[in-house]
Amino acid sequence: MAIKSTIYKIDLQVSDMDRNYYQAHNLTLAKHPSETDERVMVRLIGFAMYANDALIFGKGLSDDEEPDLWQKDLTGAIELWMDVGLPTERDVRKAAGRAKQVIVVLYGGRIADMWWTQNSKALLKINNLTVINLPDTKELTSISQRGLNISCTIQDGQIMVGHDGGSFEIMPVILKEPSSY
Repeated sequence: MAIKSTIYKIDLQVSDMDRNYYQAHNLTLAKHPSETDERVMVRLIGFAMYANDALIFGKGLSDDEEPDLWQKDLTGAIELWMDVGLPTERDVRKAAGRAKQVIVVLYGGRIADMWWTQNSKALLKINNLTVINLPDTKELTSISQRGLNISCTIQDGQIMVGHDGGSFEIMPVILKEPSSY
């Protein structure tokens, strides 16, 4: 018998001063059986960084043809494709051909740094790609639970994460931004 996904119910309050976006989101995340709590929480932070009413969680680990998060326009064209973790260069290139904007959110410390060192030369050539590294996600993992109230305040690129037990900061490192056309 196959192991089923674990369902997370998350009430997320986003106050993004950089984009003037202030909204509450009631989210349901499915944690794939092979997925870690850390990865679930990084997906949540990825959502918070680009939150809007059209952004949804994809099948990610369950389906190679879907990202972890994506946004489509009314015609079904993919506006934003977000992968979390360490995708292959081939997968990033494929996503860049399918979506207007591609975002890769790295985590894992030294492993993420090694991934970037190996892939940066080729990925720097992709015009519609953003690569973000979250260098320290241990505190995110510590607050992971199936029912969670969390707030993310984003200002000057820095994320203040508030939860029932306190708060902490995450400082995303932008490794690559989209090129000007």
